[in-house]
Amino acid sequence: MKIKEIVCALGQFAPLPLQDSYDNAGLQVGLTEAEVTGALLCLDVTEAVVEEAIALGFNLIISHHPLIFRGVKSLTGANYIERCIMQAVKHDIVVYSAHTNLDNALHGVSFKMAEKIGLQKIGFLEPKTDCEPLSAGAGVIGELTNPTVDIDFLKQIKEVFQVGCVKHTALNGKMIRKVALCGGAGAFLMDEAICQGADIFITGEIKYHDYFGHGEDIVLAEIGHYESEQYTKEIFEQFIRERFPEVPTRMTEVNTNPINYL
Repeated sequence: MKIKEIVCALGQFAPLPLQDSYDNAGLQVGLTEAEVTGALLCLDVTEAVVEEAIALGFNLIISHHPLIFRGVKSLTGANYIERCIMQAVKHDIVVYSAHTNLDNALHGVSFKMAEKIGLQKIGFLEPKTDCEPLSAGAGVIGELTNPTVDIDFLKQIKEVFQVGCVKHTALNGKMIRKVALCGGAGAFLMDEAICQGADIFITGEIKYHDYFGHGEDIVLAEIGHYESEQYTKEIFEQFIRERFPEVPTRMTEVNTNPINYL
């Protein structure tokens, strides 16, 4: 089994044309003609993750966030990105990233969040209208089988996503049934969530001033970028196990979240 076969299949599941214009998803490092020895699955590529792949003898790393997001003008080991690239090349490790293309894909990042919460009747919050016949879009919206009072639902979210701190707007005992959410920095979808009658909108990052003026419209909840996307590794694992069951996979044991809570 060659690495390029896995890369090709990932490109069919989360097509690169679905990525946002600013993004740099896809093949980051390496040559894909080699036989795959194993795939290490992660949210972020760090030096510890590359070392983990080396120790496992795996020559493929699949990440959500691209290792190379902005241009690299030199390889001198001046920062962790350059060092990761150098180590990957030295050990013949391929790095492939599925970022906003996976965010926008059917059964992508936000769908996994919805699955963890137990939402039903799930659909795209903001469908893409220019990518037929592909079904794609940003964020998702769905319903809880059993409506839950706002504070209890937020406690559930805190537990499911292992959140150190949930930021949210004022609560008034509202019953939560319709839930909109988006992994990562999804605050741009707040207005759409309100338009579609969501009782709560959950995402990884919300700016301070965005919290104002929504007290009566919707509950806003910010759970952290890493926390909202952490289960993306499970998407990769399920994908490979279903299509390439002979390929060894491992979800990284490295916690790449750079944010800590006191």
